[in-house]
Amino acid sequence: MGKIVVGFSGGVDSSVTAKLLEKRGYEVVPVFLDGGFSDAENAQRSAAALDVPLVIKDIKEEIEKKVIGPFTNAYLNGETPNPCVMCNPLVKFATLIAAAEEVGSHKIATGHYARVRFDGENAFLCRALSLKDQSYMLYRLSQDVLRRCVFPLGEFRSKDEVRNLAREFGLPSAETPDSMEICFIKDGDHAAFIEKRAGAPKDGNFVDEDGKILGRHLGIHRYTVGQRRGLDISASSRLYVSEIDAVSGNVVLSDRDVFKSEIDVKNTVFAPGFGKEPFSAGVKVRYSKNEWAGEVFPDSSASRARVRFKTPARAPARGQSAVFYAGDTVAGGGIIE
Repeated sequence: MGKIVVGFSGGVDSSVTAKLLEKRGYEVVPVFLDGGFSDAENAQRSAAALDVPLVIKDIKEEIEKKVIGPFTNAYLNGETPNPCVMCNPLVKFATLIAAAEEVGSHKIATGHYARVRFDGENAFLCRALSLKDQSYMLYRLSQDVLRRCVFPLGEFRSKDEVRNLAREFGLPSAETPDSMEICFIKDGDHAAFIEKRAGAPKDGNFVDEDGKILGRHLGIHRYTVGQRRGLDISASSRLYVSEIDAVSGNVVLSDRDVFKSEIDVKNTVFAPGFGKEPFSAGVKVRYSKNEWAGEVFPDSSASRARVRFKTPARAPARGQSAVFYAGDTVAGGGIIE
């Protein structure tokens, strides 16, 4: 089967991925991507259990430039970014492909829960069989990358199956907890992270939909559209963030939950066969199980699109990704404006 480079954190998903590929006959080359957020100790231990040497690649500079900096700026601009969506194509998979070239391998693999299917020379990203499906995070991978990808965990129906396999294989990662959502924010407090990097962003006003001042807030980076918890403001009814204005610093609150019948999307990418004509799709407006039926209308350049929902979608936020599904196939996606 030849060599295959595996993105390798040492956790249960990457360890089982490596073991499965070894059993298929591949010569596994585990590559630890060092972003400066965790040491390679777990990866070293898991690689030793597989009896293969670990390769370490330093991605600190790239992740700072292409992910963390833009993530911080997006929040300061009133957006709600998803850093993994950009990190995967721009840093992680790019680094894995470069590592594969170095060892003379064409294939790369990760422990993502997703699948790839082929139709002739075209590669299509598809949902995993598991509810843990992570295709949303990978929708921006290009054809050149997808043709080289192997996602063994996409065929499993639950994380429990993967953990049971890890126990069966005797892997030290079998009981390790799932990784955090944003790797560079260890405690999950993105507001504190941004404040440490950018200084305390200016505070501003909470206002109602008519512009009436309701109170003060501590910075727009603390809020996202649809948020109702943590507002720390007294009101006679439940309030939701309906809009964030980075210019004025106002956070608009509404006593109605936020639903949109249509959205505009920029920086769109499309799978082969999509993007030239309008098409029906299931649309996710954030990484969750929720999906809304809609119609996607690409512009003539296929770099933008308008999405019209059959029933209004809850809380699409600027900076998040809208990902389009044709059945189990990722048809495309882009950044919500």
